[in-house]
Amino acid sequence: MGGKSGKVAANREYKDTVFTRLFRDKAKLAELYNAIAGTSYTADDVTIVTLDNVIFVGRENDIAFTIGDRLVVLIEHQSTINPNMPLRCLLYIAREYQRLADSEAIYSSRLVHIASPEFIVMYNGVDDYPEVAELRLSDAFRGEKGNLELKVKVYNVNKGHNEAMMRRSRTLGEYAAFVACARENIENGLSLEESLKKAVRDCVNGDILKDFLKNYGSDVINMLSMEFNLEDALRVREKDGIIKGAEKIAEKMLKRGTPIEYVSEDTELSIERVKEIAKKIRS
Repeated sequence: MGGKSGKVAANREYKDTVFTRLFRDKAKLAELYNAIAGTSYTADDVTIVTLDNVIFVGRENDIAFTIGDRLVVLIEHQSTINPNMPLRCLLYIAREYQRLADSEAIYSSRLVHIASPEFIVMYNGVDDYPEVAELRLSDAFRGEKGNLELKVKVYNVNKGHNEAMMRRSRTLGEYAAFVACARENIENGLSLEESLKKAVRDCVNGDILKDFLKNYGSDVINMLSMEFNLEDALRVREKDGIIKGAEKIAEKMLKRGTPIEYVSEDTELSIERVKEIAKKIRS
């Protein structure tokens, strides 16, 4: 995410994300799902069945709901897409079915009918990402693919992406515009606090999420501050992990006698850093 740090307090009471606070509304969920699936459900067709702290402990950025004959797990994701998302969704859906199914009926001789699952990720991080991507559980299997599969559809919902979907869901389009406004303010040099406050003011004046921001403006500033700070932390942690991995590879290559220039090229570490690692090995 980047940008100057602000003074917004990290209030631990704000476990929601702005996305889940906005879309934890049956009418808006129906609107969003219709925009994705090309259906025509209404709020009356939606039942929210979200479990607590199953996918992301401490941050409630998922919404599970039934709509028609579907059981949908909807996740908002800002940091780099985690390739283990299908595994997390598998654990989540197992808990959902365990809760929704009649524990006695599953041992009876009759077939227990369950809602068909669907897994949707709304990606609005800062990394380049395709308009639509699919993650598969089978990609994690060792050896042959086996007999179990779970697919997660990932949609890039940053401003300027999936515009047809944004037009079909005004709420999603306005949410993308609000997040883009906040990020633009940060890129322009404002502190995090001022960036968020200005984004709220400008969007209210521009009739973007107007009622939502007027009702929850201070909450939104706190929640989005936590989200942006966490996003930065996750990106730094990932970068640190990549660097540490590269350094371990460099160390092995140097021990095998690989020239420093080749090690630098293959690991993308600087010549200076490779020399430091080589010096450490010799000492």
